[in-house]
Amino acid sequence: MTIKSELVRDLLAIKAVQINPEAYFTWTSGIKSPIYCDNRLTMSYPKVRVKIVEAFVEMMEELNVKPDVIAGCATAGIPHAAWLSARLGLPMVYVRSKPKGHGKGNQIEGELHDGQNVLVIEDLISTGGSSIESAKAIRAAGANVISVFAIFTYGLKKSVMNFENTDIPFRTITNFDALLEALIEDGKLDSSKKAELLEWRERL
Repeated sequence: MTIKSELVRDLLAIKAVQINPEAYFTWTSGIKSPIYCDNRLTMSYPKVRVKIVEAFVEMMEELNVKPDVIAGCATAGIPHAAWLSARLGLPMVYVRSKPKGHGKGNQIEGELHDGQNVLVIEDLISTGGSSIESAKAIRAAGANVISVFAIFTYGLKKSVMNFENTDIPFRTITNFDALLEALIEDGKLDSSKKAELLEWRERL
């Protein structure tokens, strides 16, 4: 079993990803969803977070351009960016959702220089809004965003369109489809429920 296939089961085991087709969750946006993802829980599980870092390293090795800097999206992307940058021996910055309202008014914390290649780390991609805004801030600072990496994505059409419209590549360790396949393989979901869940996503 690969790290990626292990991780989707790890996320389920620690309840970082929960799925309930019978009682929908309500996201911050107000969307009713059969799935809820809180990857902040991975911070409390050292073995899981090590796997996440190793999966990011594997993904990074497939990039044509290697990063000079690792950037974490505030707030949940910050710890994973820190662990990855330590693993690689690279500098790290983090990006606020908006410039700080006092002091120097920074949106990017840490040293970032013109022309540096930056890998952006996020914990979750739903519509892609927060990571895209972080990438735009990095570009505005004169650096290059080579990719956005995240742990999980719901695979919403809107997220794919948003990344395409801003010409920002992104990849995730695992996703909604892999989650459903793992649940089917483990006998925790039947094919009719899988079809229902996929139909829910297509409606968004």
